[in-house]
Amino acid sequence: QVQLVESGGGLVQAGESLLLSCTVSGRAFGPYAMGWFRQAPGKEREFVASIGWNGGRTYTGDSVKGRFIMSRDNAKSTVYLQMNSLRPEDTAVYYCTQREAPYSGSSSHVSSYVYWGQGTQVTVSS
Repeated sequence: QVQLVESGGGLVQAGESLLLSCTVSGRAFGPYAMGWFRQAPGKEREFVASIGWNGGRTYTGDSVKGRFIMSRDNAKSTVYLQMNSLRPEDTAVYYCTQREAPYSGSSSHVSSYVYWGQGTQVTVSS
C-alpha cells in the first residue's frame, strides 16, 4: 500500500519560514516525479511545486515563485518544500503527491498525479 506522509506544518507569522517534508512508503520513490499542491477553504486545489524523478525540471506556481523551493532526497524517499517569506494567503492544507508512471516529467496538473498524502495544515497569521 502506497503511503505519503506530510509533516512540518504549523502556525507561523507573516514573513517567517517553514519546511514541509513528505516521505513515501510502499512503493519505489526514485523513478517518480513528485508534486506539492495546496487547498484553502472554499477554493480549488492549487499547484505549488513539482520536481522531476531525478531532481531536475523543478517548477513552482506563480503565487509562490521566488519564495518556495522544492527538493528531493531519493535515499530518504522524501521530498521537501522550503517555504520562505510566508504570507497570510499561503494559509492552506498542503498535499504531497506522486505520479503513477515512472520516469515521467514533473507536472502542474492535478490529474497527472495518482497518490496523495493526507495533507498538513499551514496557517500564516498577519
